[in-house]
Amino acid sequence: MVKAGIFEKNDHMKANKIFYWILTGIVALMMYFSAYSYIANPQAAQGFHHLGYPDYFRVELAVLKFIGATLLLLPVYLRVKEWTYAGFSIVFVSAFIAHTASGDPIFNRIMPMIFLAFLIGSYITYHKISV
Repeated sequence: MVKAGIFEKNDHMKANKIFYWILTGIVALMMYFSAYSYIANPQAAQGFHHLGYPDYFRVELAVLKFIGATLLLLPVYLRVKEWTYAGFSIVFVSAFIAHTASGDPIFNRIMPMIFLAFLIGSYITYHKISV
């Protein structure tokens, strides 16, 4: 009986790790893609102007997204990862507010909230596997 409990606990931990890496990978890939798009895609620059942001903010955000995505994927010190989760949370909430205030279509408003949900799932499972 005790052995069955140990195996169940190990299986649960393994499932948490898999779930963590799937969620974290989705968030990181989206951050890398958007960072690249902010620099390489002229439509992204137009989108920033539509939202009322200056051009330098687009470049700054691209660099910070690239750094943050890398920090999410690396086995870094816990505090650094906590700040990365906090920073991306602010980015997603700010994107939702900016798209809502600009009257953008519902898809543009909901996508940041979907990625925020992935980020929250990553954060929760990260703490489950870190203990």
